[in-house]
Amino acid sequence: MFISVQRWLRPKTSIGLILGVSLLLPNTAIGKQVENTGTVTIDFTPGHAVNTFIPNEALGAGLDGLEKGDIARLYTPDNIRQMKSAGFGPISYRLRTELGIEAWHWNEKGTWSDSEHLQGYWTSSDRATQPILISHGYRLPRRGNTLDQAAKDSYSRLDDGDTTSFWKSNPYLDKYYTKEDNALHPQWVLVDLLQRRKINAAKIFWGNPYATRYQVEYWDGVDFTYLNDTVPGQWRVFPQGQISGAKGGEVLHSLSQKLISARYLRIVATEASGTAPIDSQDIRDRLGYAIREIYFGTLDKERQFHDVMRHGKTKDIQTLIYTSSTDPWHRASDLDPNLEQPGFDQLFRNGLTNGLPMLTPVGVFYDTPENAAAEIRFFKARGYPIRQIEMGEEPDGQNITPEHYGALYIQFAKAIHAVDPTLQLGGPGFQSEVEGWSTFPNAQGNRSWMNRFLNYLRDRHHFDDFNFFSFEWYPFDNLCQPPASQLAQAPSLMSNVFQRLRQDGVPTTIPWIITEYGYSSFAGQAEVEIPSALLNADIVGQFLTLGGKSAYLYGYEPNVPIREMEECDTWGNMMLFLADDEGRIRAPMPTYYGAQLLTQEWTQSGNQPHQLYRASSDIRNRQGQPLVNAYAVYRPDHQWAILLINKDPQRSWSVKIRFHSSPDNQQSFFQDNLDIFQYSSQQYAWHPQGKDGYPIRSQPPQHSRLQGKATTQITLPAYSLTVVRGNMKERSMP
Repeated sequence: MFISVQRWLRPKTSIGLILGVSLLLPNTAIGKQVENTGTVTIDFTPGHAVNTFIPNEALGAGLDGLEKGDIARLYTPDNIRQMKSAGFGPISYRLRTELGIEAWHWNEKGTWSDSEHLQGYWTSSDRATQPILISHGYRLPRRGNTLDQAAKDSYSRLDDGDTTSFWKSNPYLDKYYTKEDNALHPQWVLVDLLQRRKINAAKIFWGNPYATRYQVEYWDGVDFTYLNDTVPGQWRVFPQGQISGAKGGEVLHSLSQKLISARYLRIVATEASGTAPIDSQDIRDRLGYAIREIYFGTLDKERQFHDVMRHGKTKDIQTLIYTSSTDPWHRASDLDPNLEQPGFDQLFRNGLTNGLPMLTPVGVFYDTPENAAAEIRFFKARGYPIRQIEMGEEPDGQNITPEHYGALYIQFAKAIHAVDPTLQLGGPGFQSEVEGWSTFPNAQGNRSWMNRFLNYLRDRHHFDDFNFFSFEWYPFDNLCQPPASQLAQAPSLMSNVFQRLRQDGVPTTIPWIITEYGYSSFAGQAEVEIPSALLNADIVGQFLTLGGKSAYLYGYEPNVPIREMEECDTWGNMMLFLADDEGRIRAPMPTYYGAQLLTQEWTQSGNQPHQLYRASSDIRNRQGQPLVNAYAVYRPDHQWAILLINKDPQRSWSVKIRFHSSPDNQQSFFQDNLDIFQYSSQQYAWHPQGKDGYPIRSQPPQHSRLQGKATTQITLPAYSLTVVRGNMKERSMP
């Protein structure tokens, strides 16, 4: 298959009202009363909307890097026409090179710092005589991490069994650039042995530059699954693990007289030699730390060293290693032929950006400030609209500490604002984490990633350079689980994360942006069935209710089902359209029709403000979670549009809509004709057949009309999206 990855108004009434929705059960006929009742209440008081948003800013879609040849196959005029029919406004450009530990040549024309040998540090040209239709990533030959967040087809140079290769830390985190002592930005190598082993010795083969001061540590505590897990424990220095005055070379360290049982081991470097390889003329070659190979194990009584690590040039052979940073140095020969990023000219000229400013990334973790500045100059020369620059992507997924990110952020901010001081900068573009974002505790015990990052900027008088907060949202990992319980749980997950972020000090005065969202970062059948449309609508409604600014759906391009879950045989993908083997759109998916309901029926397309009013429901499951969620918008055309999400997989609910004012107990109802749009299993069904699965039926939402009055009831089918749109009758009730 050609794609094998995933993600990777001011109301006319002058009285304070509450919009209430009474719900009954279980008949699917519109306007027919059913058995059980409940109420959804939308708190409406003029001037007290929970949020005001503009669809052309709030409702967007993300475009990501693809595999070789996919851009030419997918970005055809017919595909683009159908993609645009979903109604999204702005585009969020996702940078897969950051996830794949690669340097980004956003323009294939440019200059090398060592032009004679076509290697070194790359700066793309800010001019292009030919349209830039695709761009590429380049693998980093000084890579330290075994794994990455993209193709996972490379390996660490720290245990590859080759002492001519080496890992090197990012020179931009050296005091030469940070203007701070290197001890404030320690560089580390973390080894995961996957199980506890007896350790009392380490052998380190240093390169240039090497560490003159470092320490060797082990984790004393509960084993963690991910580096940001908040589990009890702390790093402890081996009894003989404190090293100073080191001279580099190949060194064997006796770390302890006794064997210590540990799974996780770490080398932390705080002072550098400042030495460079012979014939080097680039100052960046002598900044940071370089290690050719590392070994952990035991020393026996004869002082013979026994290595417990595995060494090899694939991720499946070698012991798992994580590093604090990686040098962006690379060569022309390091081109990754399997990764393509869409070219800037491609996007702005084919119409996908809709003439709107694109949320634009710059590479930060594996790039240079000079390349970022050149990118901004290119946009200005082309006259393409940009407003917000996202600084890197998923630092948490790359295990980058908040202080390291802060140091890079400041350097890149200076370079970008030297070109255009009006641009809004932000990030960090977190990967999805329903428990909030944490890291190893600092000396004060602070584990909050955002709090420490913001403190870093504030302490260095660069807090004003942080103009928006961005993150991704894929709330569920386990796609073997039935979706009903996940759908019920979804709103509380986001509410809890928002609460924690506010406690961490993320300003609410700046825009909060979901740069990509969907059901899961893994593939599964729920993503190609009705629950995907329900969850996406719920994410947008909840996010805007909580004060969010913009949300970008992931999976804009046509795609195919894949399998990623080992625990069950489930196939799916995040996609608006199912593609055939040639990349042509074969059928629209539930996410497409769900998107159309949001962009064309719930909201009024364009750049006029919409007012969103808070909703609550007393229709709940046995766990007390809402089964029906409602989001009420007052549109610029003076109509009310109510988005209703029935998450009950078995039962229909009949809806009676009323407006109610809590302060004075006044009520009113819809009047005249109501437009009703519904999407459920009556319109869509999926036939699971592994990679060849397909929709049995895929029809647009049903549109009907109904007379609005006090007794009007609307039935919500099981697992359905409904938009009810019409005018409110201004009328007082006793």
